[in-house]
Amino acid sequence: MVDQVRRTFGMMAALGAALVPFRPDPASAAGKVAWDFTFDGIEGEPIALAEHRGKALLVVNTASFCGFTNQYAGLRKLHETYGPRGLVVIGVPSGDFRQEKADNAAVKQFCEVEFGIEFPLAAITRVTGREAHPFFAWAAASAAPPRWNFHKYLIGRDGRVAGSWGATTSPESSVITGAIERALASQAA
Repeated sequence: MVDQVRRTFGMMAALGAALVPFRPDPASAAGKVAWDFTFDGIEGEPIALAEHRGKALLVVNTASFCGFTNQYAGLRKLHETYGPRGLVVIGVPSGDFRQEKADNAAVKQFCEVEFGIEFPLAAITRVTGREAHPFFAWAAASAAPPRWNFHKYLIGRDGRVAGSWGATTSPESSVITGAIERALASQAA
């Protein structure tokens, strides 16, 4: 009986440890900037953030079946409005919240047909937990981690996180457009 109680408490302790949310290690992010990361593109080509050095980036984890999916329209508008001034919007489809299509081709077609997306799209990518893409682990170490789809990270011209907003903040909100304006007005490092 004592052994059964010990096993039960041991399993409960193990389960409790498994439920503890992943917290990125700020020390592992020290000294890195966004230009250190590369995503797999939706068509297989790499999206090296270093190619955008000196520009501002808005990196957003996206999903096709989310209540916030209409934010693709706002992201497209930001791309069209601020792209000529140096903003690069990058969509990162993720199935972490179980609201994404099953394959990259379906995501790409959906984004192009439904929203006319022309900004870069990454392949379907993990954005949370221990298996999060290194960019998301890095960004979460200095800002809030994605808790849902359409979490937005603004990267300044210096390659550092300049802002972070959750799904309920619209891409075209004054808080985001104001931060984009400030990021674009700053000098590149």
